[in-house]
Amino acid sequence: MKPVKDNIADMIHNLPDDSTVEDIQYHLYVLDKIQKGQKSIKDGQGISNEDAKARLSKWLGN
Repeated sequence: MKPVKDNIADMIHNLPDDSTVEDIQYHLYVLDKIQKGQKSIKDGQGISNEDAKARLSKWLGN
C-alpha cells in the first residue's frame, strides 16, 4: 500500500485546476473513508457480498 502522503499528492495532481479548497477537503474525506474501509477488510472486519445485498435490499425496498 502506498504511503498516505503519496496518495494525497496523486489525488491533488488528478483534480481539475479550478478545484476549490472544499473540493480538496471532500476528496480527502472520501480517500480517508476508502483507506479505512480497505484496512477493515484486510483486518477481517468486512461483510460478505450476500450480507451487503441483504442490507441494501432493505434500504432499496427490493
